[in-house]
Amino acid sequence: MGTGHIVGNIDVAQIALYLFWVFFAGLVFYLNRESRREGYPVTRGPLDPSRPPDGDFFPDLPEPKTYRLPHGGVTIAPDVNRAELEIKAEHYPRHSGAPLVPTGNPMKDGVGPAAYALRADTPDLTLAGENKIVPLRTVPDYYVPDEDPNPVGKPVIAADGKSPGVIKDVWVDRSEVLIRYLEVALADGTSRVIPMNFCVCSAKGVKVSSITSAHFADVPALKHPDAITLLEEDKVCAYYGSGHMFALPGRDQPWI
Repeated sequence: MGTGHIVGNIDVAQIALYLFWVFFAGLVFYLNRESRREGYPVTRGPLDPSRPPDGDFFPDLPEPKTYRLPHGGVTIAPDVNRAELEIKAEHYPRHSGAPLVPTGNPMKDGVGPAAYALRADTPDLTLAGENKIVPLRTVPDYYVPDEDPNPVGKPVIAADGKSPGVIKDVWVDRSEVLIRYLEVALADGTSRVIPMNFCVCSAKGVKVSSITSAHFADVPALKHPDAITLLEEDKVCAYYGSGHMFALPGRDQPWI
């Protein structure tokens, strides 16, 4: 009966183990490279202009790959030719690796709580190729049930207790069948959208505690009155999110 030896002390089990090690090392290397498709090459900080770009050291960036999108068009990842963003922030304390502090309007500089991803500047689509998030005025088949409170016509109450306007319409996600945004009509005649997760609806109105009434004028406006793009969604949510830290004095300070 054979013992499984090939030569000397090397047997089939050892060879299988060594092959597994080689395979596993290659898998780790491959997955690390593939994980660097989205968000790479990264933008360097204000004090790091001399640092080499991603890809000069192990693990290297993967070769750019072209992906076909479900509704037409293509995207490339990683996009090594993408434009560098201007970082409106500085290190504090001023040394490499220190936290970044916004240098201008902290709610619009795209840093920290106001950061957003550079998503496609096109609306998200349903499987049928239609805009996924739309106002109720454009889809008569969708409505707020009579047994649920309808926010349309109710005032918006901001963090300072003042009202910048009244709710004009409700924006619904046709794929998930839920409310994504409320549209507020401001006093100057323009409209802005409020993410539903920043709203608390009651009989008195819609409470938005993240920003004050004066901040509503600077909420990123939409290019189209009846559509919102993926990039606009990120910018709008980032603006309201940053208000929890920067809208009022003292919010960016420790409680103790």
